[in-house]
Amino acid sequence: MSHDHDQPMTLTVDGKEVTVPHGTTVFDAARIAGIPIPTLCHQQNQTPVAVCRICVVDVGERALQAACIFKAEPGMVVKTSNEAIVQSRKTLYELMLSDHPSPCRRQQQSGDCELETQAAAAGVTEVRFNKRAVPVLADDDTSPAIHVDFSACILCDRCIRGCAEIRHNYVIARQGKGYFTTIGFDANQPMGNSSCVSCGECMVSCPTGALTNKRELGSGRLYPEDTPNVYMVETEELLALPVFKGVSGTFLELNTGSVVKRVFEPGEVIVREGENGSTAFYILEGSVDIFINAPREHVATEAATGGVFKRMKSLLRPKAQRPREEERDNPSHIRIDAPVDLPFERPIAQLHAGDLFGEMTCMSFYPRSATVQAKGHVVVLEMLRNVLDVMQKNKTFRAELEANYRGRALGTHLRSVPIFANISEEFVDMLRDRVDLLRFSPGQVICQEGDPADAFYLVRIGFVKVSQKHGDEEMVLAYLPRGGYFGEMGLLQGGVRTATCVALDHVEVVRILAPEFHKMLDSFPEVRAHIQHTAEQRARQNTLQQRRRDVASDNAPLHQFLEQGLMEAQSLLVLDLEKCTRCDQCVRACADAHDGVTRLLRDGVRFENYLVATSCRQCRDPRCMIGCPVGSIRRRNSLEVIIEDWCVGCGLCASNCPYGNITVHEFDASGNATALQSVQTDKDSGNEHKVRKATSCDLCHDLAEPSCVYACPHDAAHRVKPSEFFVKVLGVDLDQEAAFVGKNR
Repeated sequence: MSHDHDQPMTLTVDGKEVTVPHGTTVFDAARIAGIPIPTLCHQQNQTPVAVCRICVVDVGERALQAACIFKAEPGMVVKTSNEAIVQSRKTLYELMLSDHPSPCRRQQQSGDCELETQAAAAGVTEVRFNKRAVPVLADDDTSPAIHVDFSACILCDRCIRGCAEIRHNYVIARQGKGYFTTIGFDANQPMGNSSCVSCGECMVSCPTGALTNKRELGSGRLYPEDTPNVYMVETEELLALPVFKGVSGTFLELNTGSVVKRVFEPGEVIVREGENGSTAFYILEGSVDIFINAPREHVATEAATGGVFKRMKSLLRPKAQRPREEERDNPSHIRIDAPVDLPFERPIAQLHAGDLFGEMTCMSFYPRSATVQAKGHVVVLEMLRNVLDVMQKNKTFRAELEANYRGRALGTHLRSVPIFANISEEFVDMLRDRVDLLRFSPGQVICQEGDPADAFYLVRIGFVKVSQKHGDEEMVLAYLPRGGYFGEMGLLQGGVRTATCVALDHVEVVRILAPEFHKMLDSFPEVRAHIQHTAEQRARQNTLQQRRRDVASDNAPLHQFLEQGLMEAQSLLVLDLEKCTRCDQCVRACADAHDGVTRLLRDGVRFENYLVATSCRQCRDPRCMIGCPVGSIRRRNSLEVIIEDWCVGCGLCASNCPYGNITVHEFDASGNATALQSVQTDKDSGNEHKVRKATSCDLCHDLAEPSCVYACPHDAAHRVKPSEFFVKVLGVDLDQEAAFVGKNR
């Protein structure tokens, strides 16, 4: 039968006539008539897909039809709630509830889980079906804004259509087959590692507790509403700012209080170096000084008079008085959690409107790397991690940050790395538009061992773990902080990646593609020589570590030592228990050398008649380095772990050391210039003359031998290299083998 499709048509829904245009679905016709039809998979702003079948109606056909996709016809008689329909819906509700945690998170928090609410309204009081026999995926909590509970998902596809049709982000899709089907993000990535911009559309679309806002799961406001000089910002005001262009208003509404406006007057301190924090700051108005207030001096030991043994005292000494100055690098800049690096000799810089600082602190909860003080009247936005994560993925905001970095910071960042100290401004200008800034989430692989080497990477934010695979075992080669670099070995040695590099936390890298990298080496021979030298050193270190591990693993009696990581040590304090009388002179001597705080404990792993005391091992896998906000703890090419002069005393390295071998001392800095001349000294802290510095065993390098060894009256204490000390047990001189391998590379 043909109809004039330009004319309205009339049908009957539950005995009520309704006139609608041709092409109208039964669901919409019923809605126009004021007759609700329940549904779980359909929303008015999304394309109907009819996957839940809750909206089934009787249209006079042999089977019930899904109202959301079935087109109305002239004269059609529709029944939306007869006995067959009611029983069908109740069965569907029971099937969904059998795999649904009741009450789910959404129901617990706001009582509006659509599945549970509709099922209760339909009279479903118990479920006749068994729970699923196969386990569901574990909850995904990687996103800073959205919690994913796969067990609450009913595969309605509303999140998929909201992400694709409304926001055009195309992040969410189905994955798996049959009973194992779930939603997934990008190529089956954790949500926090995907390209999700946390716009919140999927949360708004989700009818259950499968996708919920973390704010509703317990995160509170950044500040109480009555905090002085802190102002809550309305969503409309945020959206009016250019940097928030494109950010979801729904997301901002759900996270009210996660971003606030703060006002500072001249001289007020915004953050202090070494303090813990969890927020980032975006400058709206004014300028700030950013600096390190602690003196650039190292912790040294100095001999004092009196006593049978030489007593030592810990002091701060300036750079010029450092005995081993020639063994350390002379950095030009100190790297901090900001878009600028600080000149070493005078570590101060300025930030202005449009600058962001505190990214690492906010994303990874590291201590503050520098003190920030208002130069004049300053207005900033302070934000929690969930907001910063959304901002970082916002194209407008990212474009502004990248433009600032390329224009102001790229040259300084490159030249702060010793190998690039001599590149010309012309070459930096050439690189500005040819480098890429890439972000990686914790655990995400940046490059894989064995893959083609196509780029060189410079770490801008965060820490990167470099490792190699040997059989089923992973060998950690290095932890690279801001200013570290990797990828040169593959580019110089055959074009294949020699190691796997993984983001330890939220990492941002500067990627220089292979053509530009080789052009740089051709243009600057000194850069090529430096990089080749570094690559050779790294190769020798890797060979040395592998040979030690291979030989040691063949000796079963050393299994306990290997588990304790002792064969990864550069230096061990070993006590011969057949000679030791437990007099504790070694412990006392160490305490005397370090203002009463000993750096060793006469306890540890035992092997035959030897005890490996608890003292700094100069580890080859130095976890103490991870997270240092200013990169002041590092490892020299000799594998010795040292703490540099610009330590801000945050204590993170001491917390990270698994053996308790790093301590934080407080020094009287009355005679030191701890505040910069051009910056007002902060008097509010109450400790303007106190300086905190991290310290660890320095092998008493100012003496002929360590104090603990010198003080032992029975020749029981010795500082040894494990490869040399256990040579008889291993039956191989590992250092000689490593030297042989290095000589014949």
